[in-house]
Amino acid sequence: MSRIGKQPVALPDGVTASVSGQTIEVKGPKATKSFTATDDVTLEVQDGVVVVTPRGKSKRARQQWGMTRTIVANLVHGAKDVFKKELEIRGVGYRAQMQGNTLKLNLGYSHDVDFDVPEGVTVTAPKPTELVVEGTDKQLVGQVAANIRDWRRPEPYKGKGIRYKGEYIFQKEGKKK
Repeated sequence: MSRIGKQPVALPDGVTASVSGQTIEVKGPKATKSFTATDDVTLEVQDGVVVVTPRGKSKRARQQWGMTRTIVANLVHGAKDVFKKELEIRGVGYRAQMQGNTLKLNLGYSHDVDFDVPEGVTVTAPKPTELVVEGTDKQLVGQVAANIRDWRRPEPYKGKGIRYKGEYIFQKEGKKK
C-alpha cells in the first residue's frame, strides 16, 4: 500500500479540477495545468478532493499510484501559489544580474555566463549574490535552479560557488605541510 497514494488531494478555494479519461486539468488563479496519467491508475474528483487509485496489484501500478498522486498535488499547489527556489552565490567577485530575459553570471570564468530563462519561470536577483527562481511548475522551477547551480557548484575547500539557500557544504581540510 502506498502511504502517499492513499491520501486524497484536497482542492483549495478557487481551484477546480476536471477529469476526462486519463487526463486531469486543474484551473486556479495562478495557472491552468494538465497531466495525463498512465493506464495503471484511475483519477476521480469527489466532493472537492482528487482521489487516485491503482488498477490492479502489479508493481508498476503501485509505483504509478504514489507518483501520480504527488504530481496531481503539485498541479493543485501550482494553480493556487508559486513554487520558489532561492540560491545564494559565494565567492570573491561572483555575482548575478538580470538583463531582460537573460541572467548574467560572473563566476570567475574568463567570460560571463549568459543563462536564458525559459518560459513559465521568473528569475529575480534582489541582491548581486542572491537569486530567486519562481514558477507554477515545480519540476521546471527545480530544473532551472539546478541548471543555474551547475555553472559553479560549491567546492568543498572554501565553499565558493552557487548553493541553495540553507544548503550545508561539508568543508574539507586543506593540505598540510
